[in-house]
Amino acid sequence: MPEALLFASRDGQPLRPPYTTYGWLDAAVRRAGVPRVTAHGLRHTAASLASGASAKVVQRMLGHASAAMTLDTYAGLFDEDLDTVADAMNAAATESPCFRMCPNCAQDPLDDIEEHLEGPKYQGS
Repeated sequence: MPEALLFASRDGQPLRPPYTTYGWLDAAVRRAGVPRVTAHGLRHTAASLASGASAKVVQRMLGHASAAMTLDTYAGLFDEDLDTVADAMNAAATESPCFRMCPNCAQDPLDDIEEHLEGPKYQGS
């Protein structure tokens, strides 16, 4: 069940937030024999595992008030998106009529945009 609680009391109720160095989470981690982890560390792990998702999805998953808060906290997780956007923009520019017809366009239309815009087509416009 996706809506089921991961950590619940014996009667199925949500557990109180765990203390950092003692309490139910620390005891569970010790019993499991895994390295010490905090609830905060688990949140960061969950965010990093969801790094392919949009900021809005990660925001909802973590319960942040806004996507801006998520981006401020986990901005590094979304760096890959910059490459995706740059690739899409480059592909769109390469397919543009200007790229196919303009003598000022280089192999890569974004290589030297200043030189491109200084060409005769753009003079005096």
